[in-house]
Amino acid sequence: MDKQKIDVKNIPVEVQVHRPDGSTTAKYASRDRIYVRAVKGLHQSLRRNMGFVFMALFFVLPWIQYNGHQAILLDIFEQKFNIFGLTLWPQDFTLLAWIFMIAAYALFFVTTFYGRVWCGYLCPQSVWTFIFMWFEEKIQGTRNQRMKLDQEPMSVKKFWKKALTHFCWLAFALFTSLIFVGYFTPIAPLFMDFFTLQAGFWAVLSVLFFTVCTYGNAGWMREIMCTHICPYARFQSAMFDKDTYTVTYDEKRGENRGPRSKKDVQYKEKGLGDCIDCNLCVHVCPTGIDIRNGLQYECINCGACIDACDDTMEKMGYPKGLISYTTEHTLQGRPAKVFRPKLVGYFLVLVIVCVAFVVNLSIRKPLELDIIRDRGALYRETPEGLIENTYTLSIINKSQQEKTFALAVTGVDNINWIGPEQVTLAGGESRNVVISLSLDPYYASKPVLDLTFSISDTAAPEISVSQGNKFFAGR
Repeated sequence: MDKQKIDVKNIPVEVQVHRPDGSTTAKYASRDRIYVRAVKGLHQSLRRNMGFVFMALFFVLPWIQYNGHQAILLDIFEQKFNIFGLTLWPQDFTLLAWIFMIAAYALFFVTTFYGRVWCGYLCPQSVWTFIFMWFEEKIQGTRNQRMKLDQEPMSVKKFWKKALTHFCWLAFALFTSLIFVGYFTPIAPLFMDFFTLQAGFWAVLSVLFFTVCTYGNAGWMREIMCTHICPYARFQSAMFDKDTYTVTYDEKRGENRGPRSKKDVQYKEKGLGDCIDCNLCVHVCPTGIDIRNGLQYECINCGACIDACDDTMEKMGYPKGLISYTTEHTLQGRPAKVFRPKLVGYFLVLVIVCVAFVVNLSIRKPLELDIIRDRGALYRETPEGLIENTYTLSIINKSQQEKTFALAVTGVDNINWIGPEQVTLAGGESRNVVISLSLDPYYASKPVLDLTFSISDTAAPEISVSQGNKFFAGR
């Protein structure tokens, strides 16, 4: 068989490496500090009021007493969460999972409809950052005064203002941390022991850790948390569509931008739009972006640029709304669709998980039973010739009131109960009760018998739980 030779041609490949020139070999530019200008308006009033209400709830809730104990106490060491009249145990982890799912789908639903309003109005990072900026403004002055102060050489005046600012930041961060840790340990003793230097190691470590985190996040990192660390800023675009209400600049109306006199009513004949290029929308933005460049992932939908622009439009005598909460379809002259598949889908899933949470909460029993057999022997014979099995009943009173429970066993006739038939537990108490069951071998129809242990509330017999187990008869 003839072999055909295949000619191989070498094709020279030249790889060109484009090296940066000298002008672009500089190191990464350091982060420019953002000097946020204070602004007043409808959206900022709404944001401040909402932040004040929820921040007040955060500070007040752990101090509320309910039935003689702290209303909200998430005791990790004791492995029980007290939420007013409800006590959750590790066995109730599914309820916590439902709560997380409700929060997630509520966030997805709101984001799909109104963008990142959670970030701009209620996110703790944003709320505490605005509080820290408020301290900065009250001590160091307005935006221009702060910029001028930073450019000045160090002096007694500058040192005093800077030191007072950081002292207020640290004091507020410490107070915040004490309140936060107070959700996980009794708050009144925590405050007293911390300031008298009698607090435990873990309490002190937790308070100092969260103090440093709050001081660093709200005082120094600020927008870096929103733009580089928080994952929500990255995957939010998957929930946006052309009918999502976001902070948007009306380019058709605003361009071409340029300064002009307030008395200039012929500006449109000069090819100018309504934007006077005052840059106030940039100065008031907490993340330092220019909303006129279009939708950007750094935007937290706080509405500060809307209030600044509306104030400028009012002074110029132009209609408000050059920057507003609107949709892409609206800017294109098309009606926005509220009821769309994605939004309806998120809403339906949110309703389903809410119903599932309510159902799980309603069928939850305020007591728990776990049975552990004697590991030393399956059974033993008594001097009377009876077969005896030993069990440990682990009982938890998951309510917050003292309860008396009746213990019983069913499933095997003529069986003898050896041990307490009632047990009284304080609210949140757990106890191991050791009992034995004995049976005459004559009544054992087979080597292994099925039986059921049950416990019930003596004051409310309908509240009961049961669990099956085995009785080993030996033969």
